[in-house]
Amino acid sequence: MIRALELWLLAGLFALLPAQQPAAQRPGYTPAEHAIADQLREMRNVPDGKRGPFTLRLALDIRALPNSSRKVSLAYGPANLSTEGDFGRETLAGVALTLAAALRESPAPAGKDGKPAGPYLTLAQFALYESIPVSLDDPSYTAALRHFKELDKVRTQADFTLSDLKGKQWHLRGLRGQVVLVNFWATWCPPCRKEMPDLEALFKKHQKKGLVVLALSDEDSAKVNGFLEAQRYTFPVLLDPRGAAARTFGVDGIPKSFLFDREGKLVAQAIDMRTRRQFEAMLKQAGL
Repeated sequence: MIRALELWLLAGLFALLPAQQPAAQRPGYTPAEHAIADQLREMRNVPDGKRGPFTLRLALDIRALPNSSRKVSLAYGPANLSTEGDFGRETLAGVALTLAAALRESPAPAGKDGKPAGPYLTLAQFALYESIPVSLDDPSYTAALRHFKELDKVRTQADFTLSDLKGKQWHLRGLRGQVVLVNFWATWCPPCRKEMPDLEALFKKHQKKGLVVLALSDEDSAKVNGFLEAQRYTFPVLLDPRGAAARTFGVDGIPKSFLFDREGKLVAQAIDMRTRRQFEAMLKQAGL
């Protein structure tokens, strides 16, 4: 997942995490930590069929490291990347267990805004949205859970009126009676681009049953149009100037999807890229 737990992550600069810098820029790292950091940099290059076992093995290697603040950074990497698709519950449980263990050894300080640090927010999303058991007796983790529960209350009432690339306006709450999948994405986001063909397939399959897919980008129209010129997507792509709708939904990373049923109730959400099978499971919760 490309997260925005800090502003530089929102800009797509995940590679700036200490665990993902070149070895020469990782002062204080042990040889074992360097080796793990190098593997983290390659995670997106691992074929999907092998990525689950690769990620789980990496999480186990991190768990075996001696206690250090660097261990939290290393554990945070696979936790963010493990939700980019369907790599199995065993993998998600493994990376969550590793991250929780690292935080017990070296609690992460809160950010300047007072919010819990990114690793706690990631664990809270695993627990709330991926149904992964997390055992961590820490006030920062409790605060992270509370943060998302409060945010979900806002998301249930979220609304927007935005124009698509053809100038047509779309009002979210005006789509009652249809099932609406709101997807936040960007042209620079690899997981976003990867899931778009599946969104197109789902849209074509369920459109006549009342499915509406709205893909929102906060980039300028020229950039979005330039990217889509080589694609044949038929679902509406909406422009979200200055990210107003993204802020309304509390989007902390992309891609992220929210599913509303025919009564306008938020029934499911995805914290990261989903496969077609995972999207189909979400749609079943909305009655499709």
